Amino acid sequence: MLNYIVRRLLYTIPTLLAISFVSFSVIHLAPGNFLTAQCAFNAQADLERCKTEAVRLGLDKPWYMRYWLWLEGILFKWDWGYSFENHRPVFDLILERLPITLLVTIPTFIFIWIVALPLGIYTSTHQYSLGDHTLTFFGFLGLSIPAFFFAYLLMYILVIYFGIVSVGGLFSQRFISAPWSWDRFVDYLQHLWPIVVVVGGSAVAGLMRIMRGQMLDITGSQYIKTARAKGLQERKVIYKHAVRNAINPMITIFGQSLNGLLSGSLITAIVLNIPNVERLLYEAILQKDDLVIMACLMLLALALLIGNLFADIALAFTDPRIRYD
Repeated sequence: MLNYIVRRLLYTIPTLLAISFVSFSVIHLAPGNFLTAQCAFNAQADLERCKTEAVRLGLDKPWYMRYWLWLEGILFKWDWGYSFENHRPVFDLILERLPITLLVTIPTFIFIWIVALPLGIYTSTHQYSLGDHTLTFFGFLGLSIPAFFFAYLLMYILVIYFGIVSVGGLFSQRFISAPWSWDRFVDYLQHLWPIVVVVGGSAVAGLMRIMRGQMLDITGSQYIKTARAKGLQERKVIYKHAVRNAINPMITIFGQSLNGLLSGSLITAIVLNIPNVERLLYEAILQKDDLVIMACLMLLALALLIGNLFADIALAFTDPRIRYD
């Protein structure tokens, strides 16, 4: 197992290099750059001044040369470049947004899985019951309603009917820059739960339906019928045999969903005023801030690779047929 983990981590290096090269080249397929966009919208911009500024920022070089300089700076100096728009080091911008992203991602991730899996098991073991029909209805409703619309609806209900004003953002104004304390933690929880419900709602609905389908497929197999015929308790049949086999595809989804949750939902982040990594990526794309775009893309790629590695390791423990020698 250790050899497999080391081998996978080593494979991550060329994979990230390939992703970085493709991403950098695709970014530069679009015409123009940060400076041309700024000069185009600035009527008072002088052409010679724009050319001078392009030389200073290194935007006059070919994209492949800029890619090599960017890669060289990361590998030898851990320098991710400088944001043209924010006038700050790119790495500092990522460090500023990453904790906020994790404060939303981790609770949402936990909420999704501890709710979706039990609901999926319940609906499969109570097929065509009132509870199954009710949860199926809300499941399809959660999949159908866009997250940003659900966010607006929830904000309206909480503010108008319940008088709850702690909706939007992750902290109240007085706690944004304050050190961690019990009052700040309580304020964080008050702002967090609407975000978790909105971001995780559709994911819960989707995973519940997948788990239900897996369970129904497993419980109809011959070895489950044999276990029941041998007189095993239904609870033991479900949780020792059915769930154990139905959970394997969910573990794979678990690894792949880490990247999606880290990026989150852009429109929802804008509606709920969450300054996460994806919002930084969106703002960088609008401004053609290439180095910020690259840093965000590499972070999301790394999250996907790590999530898949964790999923493969978890499968080795849950499925005895899988061995990594």
